Amino acid sequence: MQKDLKSLTDAGVVVVGVSYDPVEVLEKFAKDQNITFPLLSDPDHKTISAYGLLNKEAKGKQEGIAYPGTMILDREGVIRAKLFHNGPIARHSPEEIAKAAKGIK
Repeated sequence: MQKDLKSLTDAGVVVVGVSYDPVEVLEKFAKDQNITFPLLSDPDHKTISAYGLLNKEAKGKQEGIAYPGTMILDREGVIRAKLFHNGPIARHSPEEIAKAAKGIK
Protein backbone atom coordinates (compact mmCIF):
# COMPACT_ATOMS: atom_id res chain seq x y z
CA MET A 1 0.00 0.00 0.00
CA GLN A 2 2.82 2.38 0.80
CA LYS A 3 4.09 2.53 -2.77
CA ASP A 4 0.58 3.45 -3.96
CA LEU A 5 -0.22 5.81 -1.09
CA LYS A 6 -0.01 9.04 -3.09
CA SER A 7 -2.34 7.83 -5.84
CA LEU A 8 -4.80 6.57 -3.20
CA THR A 9 -4.77 9.80 -1.19
CA ASP A 10 -5.11 11.77 -4.45
CA ALA A 11 -8.28 9.72 -5.05
CA GLY A 12 -9.59 10.71 -1.60
CA VAL A 13 -8.80 7.40 0.09
CA VAL A 14 -7.44 7.30 3.65
CA VAL A 15 -5.32 4.20 4.19
CA VAL A 16 -5.22 2.50 7.61
CA GLY A 17 -3.85 -0.97 8.31
CA VAL A 18 -5.28 -3.26 11.02
CA SER A 19 -3.31 -6.14 12.50
CA TYR A 20 -3.49 -8.43 15.49
CA ASP A 21 0.22 -7.74 16.09
CA PRO A 22 1.23 -5.75 19.18
CA VAL A 23 2.19 -2.07 18.88
CA GLU A 24 5.91 -2.83 19.19
CA VAL A 25 5.81 -5.25 16.24
CA LEU A 26 3.86 -2.77 14.09
CA GLU A 27 6.24 0.07 14.99
CA LYS A 28 9.23 -2.02 13.88
CA PHE A 29 7.42 -3.15 10.72
CA ALA A 30 6.48 0.45 9.86
CA LYS A 31 10.03 1.62 10.41
CA ASP A 32 11.61 -1.26 8.46
CA GLN A 33 9.18 -0.88 5.54
CA ASN A 34 8.97 2.94 5.63
CA ILE A 35 5.21 2.79 6.24
CA THR A 36 3.76 6.27 6.77
CA PHE A 37 0.06 5.45 7.07
CA PRO A 38 -1.44 4.48 10.46
CA LEU A 39 -1.32 0.87 11.60
CA LEU A 40 -3.87 -0.16 14.22
CA SER A 41 -2.81 -2.80 16.72
CA ASP A 42 -5.77 -5.04 17.54
CA PRO A 43 -4.32 -7.85 19.70
CA ASP A 44 -7.70 -8.62 21.30
CA HIS A 45 -9.35 -8.85 17.82
CA LYS A 46 -12.08 -6.35 18.75
CA THR A 47 -11.94 -4.35 15.52
CA ILE A 48 -11.18 -7.41 13.41
CA SER A 49 -14.19 -9.22 14.92
CA ALA A 50 -16.48 -6.18 14.76
CA TYR A 51 -15.99 -6.03 11.00
CA GLY A 52 -16.48 -9.79 10.59
CA LEU A 53 -12.90 -10.39 9.47
CA LEU A 54 -11.65 -12.80 12.14
CA ASN A 55 -10.23 -15.94 10.53
CA LYS A 56 -11.70 -18.52 12.93
CA GLU A 57 -9.83 -21.37 11.21
CA ALA A 58 -6.42 -19.89 12.08
CA LYS A 59 -4.86 -21.67 15.04
CA GLY A 60 -1.71 -21.46 17.14
CA LYS A 61 0.57 -18.53 16.31
CA GLN A 62 -1.86 -17.35 13.60
CA GLU A 63 -4.89 -17.25 15.92
CA GLY A 64 -6.54 -13.84 15.78
CA ILE A 65 -5.44 -13.05 12.26
CA ALA A 66 -7.85 -11.28 9.96
CA TYR A 67 -8.78 -12.43 6.49
CA PRO A 68 -6.56 -10.39 4.16
CA GLY A 69 -8.37 -7.85 2.08
CA THR A 70 -9.37 -4.26 1.64
CA MET A 71 -12.48 -2.70 3.09
CA ILE A 72 -13.84 0.68 2.09
CA LEU A 73 -15.62 2.52 4.90
CA ASP A 74 -17.49 5.79 4.79
CA ARG A 75 -16.80 8.61 7.24
CA GLU A 76 -19.22 7.07 9.73
CA GLY A 77 -17.32 3.76 9.75
CA VAL A 78 -19.94 1.87 7.74
CA ILE A 79 -18.55 -0.73 5.34
CA ARG A 80 -19.41 0.28 1.77
CA ALA A 81 -17.23 -2.19 -0.16
CA LYS A 82 -15.21 -5.34 0.54
CA LEU A 83 -12.39 -6.37 -1.74
CA PHE A 84 -11.02 -9.86 -1.16
CA HIS A 85 -9.02 -12.16 -3.43
CA ASN A 86 -9.55 -15.90 -3.51
CA GLY A 87 -6.33 -17.82 -3.15
CA PRO A 88 -2.91 -16.56 -2.10
CA ILE A 89 -2.54 -13.23 -0.37
CA ALA A 90 -2.54 -10.47 -2.95
CA ARG A 91 -3.08 -6.75 -2.85
CA HIS A 92 -5.61 -4.81 -4.85
CA SER A 93 -4.40 -2.22 -7.30
CA PRO A 94 -4.84 1.43 -6.41
CA GLU A 95 -7.23 1.68 -9.36
CA GLU A 96 -9.46 -1.07 -7.92
CA ILE A 97 -9.48 0.62 -4.53
CA ALA A 98 -10.14 4.09 -5.95
CA LYS A 99 -12.97 2.71 -8.10
CA ALA A 100 -14.59 1.03 -5.06
CA ALA A 101 -14.21 4.23 -3.04
CA LYS A 102 -15.54 6.56 -5.71
CA GLY A 103 -18.62 8.38 -4.58
CA ILE A 104 -18.40 7.26 -0.95
CA LYS A 105 -18.46 10.11 1.52
